[in-house]
Amino acid sequence: MCWSATADLVAGAGIASVGAACLIRTRKARDLPLAALPLLLGAHQLVEAHVWHTGGGTGAATVAWAAIALPVLALWVPVGVWWAVPESARSRVTPFVVVGALTAAFLTHGLATRPVRAEIRGHTMAYVIGLPRAELLVAGYLIATVGALLFCGDRWLTALGVLAGAGALVCWLLWRLEFVSTWCALAAVCSVVLYGWVRRRPATRPALAAWGASR
Repeated sequence: MCWSATADLVAGAGIASVGAACLIRTRKARDLPLAALPLLLGAHQLVEAHVWHTGGGTGAATVAWAAIALPVLALWVPVGVWWAVPESARSRVTPFVVVGALTAAFLTHGLATRPVRAEIRGHTMAYVIGLPRAELLVAGYLIATVGALLFCGDRWLTALGVLAGAGALVCWLLWRLEFVSTWCALAAVCSVVLYGWVRRRPATRPALAAWGASR
């Protein structure tokens, strides 16, 4: 994220709290993966706070941050959307799941075979991996994550997709070398929209309570 370790720490704690609230209020088990997204993104910002604190470099926190930001989110978002939407809408989301899976596979291979280095550049953090055909991977990443939200047919998730897509464009224009870090930070903030989505889902037995009772 931009600015400092403190900014990441505060943002991460706030977004993680929103994620916990989303999980508590989730009423359907199939909504849990998407409802957990703010919690994941909040934790992600906390990891980057540690990267800031250590001055960047190639440590475990840097690798963990890159793993969440790249292959995990590339697959998590479209799969979460696929589970959450009605069965009649899943055919629209399936292509984005496929793109996400392929992109995540290439990104995972890249992270496993190339060193990841975090560099502090003024008030931003850049992650240097040296992936081949990086432009294609970024395109696949955005198609999978933003596209799944835009075309799922749910107005709240579509709004999240519009915010994330617009944010991606702004981050790319302003911070091309730091794009991944700045966009992930923006996506974390935008995921507050998911709390509104969770609150407006049809009222049934809370998913976490149902899961606990079934054990």
